Amino acid sequence: MRYQVILTDAADRSFRKLPSHIQKRVQRWLDLLGEDPRRAGTHQLVGYPHIRRVHASKDYVILYTIDQQQVAIIVLKVENRREVYRGL
Repeated sequence: MRYQVILTDAADRSFRKLPSHIQKRVQRWLDLLGEDPRRAGTHQLVGYPHIRRVHASKDYVILYTIDQQQVAIIVLKVENRREVYRGL
């Protein structure tokens, strides 16, 4: 079953600001997450059971939730690893 990938407005804005080579890596991960949102390399955030994360590159992290009812992945943030956890 293929999951629909939905970016929040904030995630979309931060994605567009990324360098093009990082955008390609993030897009590749988003495609992979659409196939299997719990694939190897993804982790559940400690203290946030509904949020998962994946390192799209050495310095950039994707935070997302899985909506089983809508069969969708909702991307919350795509940011540098130093900033991605602020404001959770």
